[in-house]
Amino acid sequence: MPDIIEPRVLKGFRDYLPEAEIQRSALVAALESVFRSFGFVPIDTPVLEYAEILLGKGGGETDKQVYRFRDHGDRDVALRFDLTVPFARFMAEHVDELYLPFRRYHMAKVWRGENTQRGRYREFMQCDFDIVGIDSAAADADIVLVIGSAIEALDAGEFGIRINHRGIFNRFLARSGVTEKSSAVLRLVDKLEKIGTDEVRRLLAEEVGEAAAAEVLAFIGEEKSFDDTLAKMEALAGGPGPDSDRLRRIRDCVAEGGSAGRLRLDPSITRGLDYYTGVVFETTLDALPQIGSVCSGGRYDELAGLYTTRRLPGVGASVGLDRLIAALDALERGHREAGFTKLLVLNLEDSFLPRYESIAAAFRAAGIPCELYPEKRKLAAQFGYAERKGIPFALLLGTAEAERGVLSLKNLSTRESRDFSTPQAAAAGLREWLKM
Repeated sequence: MPDIIEPRVLKGFRDYLPEAEIQRSALVAALESVFRSFGFVPIDTPVLEYAEILLGKGGGETDKQVYRFRDHGDRDVALRFDLTVPFARFMAEHVDELYLPFRRYHMAKVWRGENTQRGRYREFMQCDFDIVGIDSAAADADIVLVIGSAIEALDAGEFGIRINHRGIFNRFLARSGVTEKSSAVLRLVDKLEKIGTDEVRRLLAEEVGEAAAAEVLAFIGEEKSFDDTLAKMEALAGGPGPDSDRLRRIRDCVAEGGSAGRLRLDPSITRGLDYYTGVVFETTLDALPQIGSVCSGGRYDELAGLYTTRRLPGVGASVGLDRLIAALDALERGHREAGFTKLLVLNLEDSFLPRYESIAAAFRAAGIPCELYPEKRKLAAQFGYAERKGIPFALLLGTAEAERGVLSLKNLSTRESRDFSTPQAAAAGLREWLKM
């Protein structure tokens, strides 16, 4: 007998059993509905890109996490680590076939070879939405409003959307004389919630000195209100500017869009990726802040410049679906739905098999997902199958029902039964029962 290969998956990767995949599919469908309601359209890109396409603008830490290898044609390729960089390549390649501004959404898997933890895996799904081809407060505000609508649609409880602007942070760094260290400072500040103030202070002091580190920590502290925080940031950055004006305009647009209570100005939000140039966003759940941001993003006006001389300013965000599912499960707010099948046609008589197929077809024609149990077995076995799969109703047609000229529908949770004369009448009755 040949050796049996142990079935196993790589660390940081997962199989999805039906219940989990149904949950994920339901969340994806809810997000897709929100994206489309704001005028976004879907695209897709390859999971493999030339390494030079993906590397160089993600940032030092991200570059180290990329799955990179030589393919069979000895090409230097890599798995996409996010959906934004491939989207920049996509826009540069197809801009003349599209219209601007272009609103896209893209929900697909990405890969990063990072340390695994709750809600963070090496293979995970991102749900991105972007507006490209325009640099305006309205586009930035629309992304904030989509974030709010998306998290509400997922029934994740109370949440907050934190916003900042890379421009005003960069003005502050220039005034503090540490512009040449800006990338390192931004990445350290981005780790504030993970490693704490004292560790960030120590690491900042190693990069820019004790005095500059103290100034950075003073800058990133929040005040009592959006306006108070922005006034402090302006004072430390040298006064008002287009960046602080943009923040005010976004705040006003979001307020009129109905999400004012969700928005906070947080100077510590920087996002660790180098390609962000303007506003940046992070979204956290009030009941589970320790899990981190469940929807992040920002403005990246120069990213497409890697691939084209045409300027294509963009702004967008990404829902971290796997992290969000982990949060929903921890909060016991998970969308645990029954299976897709609503009716199981029981197999009680071998000679009735053609009739069973006809009955199942009638239910499907009425829009009711239905399956036929494939062989005659004891009722207990067929009922047990329905229970394990989460099928709520069964249809019985045996010798007794045939003699009476009826089809019997049974609610498997309440054990209530109702008789109907035809498959069409039974389907109509079940639709009423299900309130479809």
